[in-house]
Amino acid sequence: MLKAGIVGMPNVGKSTLFNAVTRTRKAQAENYPFCTIDPNIGVVTVPDERLAVLSKISGSQKLIATAIEFVDIAGLVEGASTGAGLGNKFLATIREVDAIVQVVRCFENDDIIHELGSVDPLRDIEIINSELILSDMAALDKRRESRGKKAKSGDKESIDEVALIDKLLPHLDAGNPALTLELSDAEKVVLKEFFLLSSKRTIFACNVAEDELGAAIENPDSNALVAKVRQYAADAHGAEAIVISARIEEELIDLEDADAAEFLADMGVSDSGVSTLIKGVYQLLGLRTYLTTGVQETRAWTIVTGDKAPAAAGVIHTDFERGFIAAEVSAYDDLVAAGSKSAARDAGKLRIEGKEYVVQDGDVIEFRFNV
Repeated sequence: MLKAGIVGMPNVGKSTLFNAVTRTRKAQAENYPFCTIDPNIGVVTVPDERLAVLSKISGSQKLIATAIEFVDIAGLVEGASTGAGLGNKFLATIREVDAIVQVVRCFENDDIIHELGSVDPLRDIEIINSELILSDMAALDKRRESRGKKAKSGDKESIDEVALIDKLLPHLDAGNPALTLELSDAEKVVLKEFFLLSSKRTIFACNVAEDELGAAIENPDSNALVAKVRQYAADAHGAEAIVISARIEEELIDLEDADAAEFLADMGVSDSGVSTLIKGVYQLLGLRTYLTTGVQETRAWTIVTGDKAPAAAGVIHTDFERGFIAAEVSAYDDLVAAGSKSAARDAGKLRIEGKEYVVQDGDVIEFRFNV
C-alpha cells in the first residue's frame, strides 16, 4: 500500500490532521514542539460516492472502498539535515513515503506556540524544502564520489548516474526541489534509484482557524495566508493547496455521519476539507480507481495511471491477470444513466476490451479469464 507522509514545522497541526484523516486519536496533539516522536500510521479509505450509487443498481450486500496509508512524521526544524531537533528521524521516515502532505499553519492564535515565534507559512515551507534539498545534496555528493571512479573506467551505469548528479546539484543548490527539474524519460528512471526527498510529489494543507473555514473554502484567496501558499505551490511546485481545518475535523471523529454533516452545516460548510485532501493525495500518488459491482459487493480497486486491463485484473487476483481473456467495460456515468447492466448493453454502452486497453478512472469492469 502506498504511503503519504504528513510533515510540517512543530505545532502547525500535523498530528491533529492525522487524527482527523484517520478518524482516530492515535497521535498526540499537544501545544509543545516534538509531541510526535515515533511516526503514527493509519490506513484511510478514499471517499467515493460512486460506490453507494452502484450498490443500489446491483443490490450489493456491502461496499468496499479503496485505501491509502498516512504517516504522521515528527516535526522538522531548521538544521534537520545536520541532525538538529529530530531531523535524522524525520528524514529517515520521509524517505520511506511515496508522497508528502505538507501542513502549513494559516491561522493566528497566541495560545498555540509556533516554533519560531510567529506565523509565516511561506517561511515554514522554505525551511522544510531547504532541509530536504540539503539532505539530498549531501547524499548526491557521496554518491558521485562512489560512482566517479567507475564512470572513469567506462561503466555506462555509473556514467549515466554521474551525468544526472551533475545536472541535479546546481538545480538543488539554487533552492529548487529535484521534482521541478526537467528530465528525459531515461533520466527519470535513474532518478528513482537516488530516493531523493525533494523528488517526492507534494500537496499543501492550509490549516485555518475554525471560524475562518467557511469563507476560506468558498474563496481560498479571502485568507491572505492561504492565498500566499496557493500561489507559492503553483509557481514553485506546480502543486495543489487544500484548505482544511484540522481542529474542526478532529471534533467530528466521534460523531455519526449524520451528526457530523449537521455540525458542518451549522458552520456553513459541507466539508472541512479533509475528504478533498484524501482524494487529492490519491491523485497525487498517480492512483486511479476502477469499480466492480454485483449482488455480493460493490468495490473500488486501486490501479496506477496507465495500467492496462490485465494488470488491473491482477489487482483482484494474480490468476485474473495470468489467465486474462477480456474485460467487459462500461463507464460509470453510462451505467448509471442506463440504470442496469443489461440496459447499458442494449444501449451499446457495454463493450469488450482486450489486453491493450488502458483502464480509465471510474470504469466498471467484469473480467473474463481462464486458468
